[in-house]
Amino acid sequence: FIYTFAGLKNFSNLMIILKMKKTFLYLALASIALVSCKDDEIEVIPEIDITTQNTYDDQAAQEFLKTHYFDSKGNLKDFVATDTVNVKLADLVPAPVVLPSGVIYVFRPGAQPDPGTVIGDTDVIRLMSRTTSYVATSTDGVVKFASASTFKDGIAGAGVPEVDPIYYYVKKSVKDAAKSDIAKQSSYYEIEGFQEALRKFKAYDISDESNYNLQGLIIVPSRAAFARDSHYNFDNLSYRNRSFVFNFQVYKTKTRVVPAED
Repeated sequence: FIYTFAGLKNFSNLMIILKMKKTFLYLALASIALVSCKDDEIEVIPEIDITTQNTYDDQAAQEFLKTHYFDSKGNLKDFVATDTVNVKLADLVPAPVVLPSGVIYVFRPGAQPDPGTVIGDTDVIRLMSRTTSYVATSTDGVVKFASASTFKDGIAGAGVPEVDPIYYYVKKSVKDAAKSDIAKQSSYYEIEGFQEALRKFKAYDISDESNYNLQGLIIVPSRAAFARDSHYNFDNLSYRNRSFVFNFQVYKTKTRVVPAED
């Protein structure tokens, strides 16, 4: 009886230990799940009516010009009120230009090719850029760009220009091969506001290995990008209501040979 009782007692202790281990295991798994959810968290911004979104886009773009400047390589940097050395984008000469579409372009002084090459509608371009998309929002009465997401970054990435990007010009062969009607449209791929403003600049004629010297800025409000339309899957992110800020240099262009390159 004594041995039996001792055996039961040991068995009971064993069960308690196993239950404790199981509890710790569940807690550990729960912690991992919480961390994973936090890591995958994406800022969700409630959608507003389209008229208000368009107004926010324009206001946020102007705020961006007042709060950023070009550094010595043309990269965008945050401007602080105590800065007495750098010139914010809004105060540059020549001044930022706002097109009827709402697109804004800014020439960086002293960084334009001379004479440079005119950029054609269907040219094959070699583009070095650091491009970010945002959603314009109002917080505590202040409208500005939020929810930043990198669209393209050749500077921090491979360090070489992007060749013939589909968001500037989509080849006919790509559209012809598409399965859906919407994917057969140029607007499914191309950022029209970017096309419009880029043609205000001229291209350099330098090799891909040349060090970059960014020549300017283009801000494309969402209505001149994809607005609320379907679009090509660039990187598994929806660009609905997103504005784009292109900080770039056109390394080189060439006339597209059709149909050989189309």
